[in-house]
Amino acid sequence: MTKPVPSNALDRVLVLEMVRVTEAAAMAASRLVGRGDEKAADAAAVEAMRKAFDELYMDGTVVIGEGERDEAPMLYIGEKVGGAPGTGPKIDIALDPLEGTTITAKAGPNSLAVLAAAEEGCLLNAPDVYMDKIAVGPGYPPDVIDLDKSPTENVKAVAKAKGVEPHEIIACVLDRPRHEKIIAELRALGCGIVMIPDGDVAGVIATTDPDTTIDIYMGSGGAPEGVLACAALRCVGGQFKGRLLFRNDDERARAAKWGIDDLDRIYDLTDLARGDCIFAATGVTDGSLLEGVKRRKGGLVTTESVVMRASSGTVRWVRGEHHNG
Repeated sequence: MTKPVPSNALDRVLVLEMVRVTEAAAMAASRLVGRGDEKAADAAAVEAMRKAFDELYMDGTVVIGEGERDEAPMLYIGEKVGGAPGTGPKIDIALDPLEGTTITAKAGPNSLAVLAAAEEGCLLNAPDVYMDKIAVGPGYPPDVIDLDKSPTENVKAVAKAKGVEPHEIIACVLDRPRHEKIIAELRALGCGIVMIPDGDVAGVIATTDPDTTIDIYMGSGGAPEGVLACAALRCVGGQFKGRLLFRNDDERARAAKWGIDDLDRIYDLTDLARGDCIFAATGVTDGSLLEGVKRRKGGLVTTESVVMRASSGTVRWVRGEHHNG
């Protein structure tokens, strides 16, 4: 993979500062883990993330956020963030202050505070609709996966490239009724399936980590989450294919509003996130990617985060200790 030329816009200091933003959101949401209130947990993460952005020297624009302005009071699509409007570097932001609101409310695994940042115009303005997705980690030949092929064909292609039998492949799939056919087809092949209740950003990224044993991600999930996952894959390698799914005319109109006119287009990794990218995430609850927020005696709060940059291929794991966090 050709590395993008480093840009002054995504300053090295800004890369590490992004962790402060996801840490703030994760710590705020963690106070509501297991409390059964999805909306309150999400609202806490949103407010904390918004305040943290305002401490950063940048002129940021939210291109993927909590929804359109009339739906979201803060961190809506098009909102300006950052402490240097008009003077700081122009940065596009994709974010999910709490990926896994239901997970958080129920104290389940893999809840994250997530964001991606890129130079202006480098992240797809994905409408808030479903996207059919398939992803694998690094080390495979180009186009080893294909959305126009069946789950069986894709598993066999990945197995051949990996040098194993199809039944040795492990797939990650969201546990949803709409995926019953995919799951049945994978079971017929003898594949192992890691079924996750929510949080498909973590599910896609899991394909890049050998310790998870997950080889392939497939199924439909939110299009905005697809952009976030692609920003991470740009940093660590991997392949992704996505196609927007529309259930009604209202969703098609929403896509048109953001300049999407080819409704059947299959998007590649760099169609969703190109140029230099930053990806940052902090665990809210324990998961395959990160440990969750831990509140300890004496007001000590520990966090675990990851921050990646595409231009350098750098991945940093950050363990934070926060007093009175």
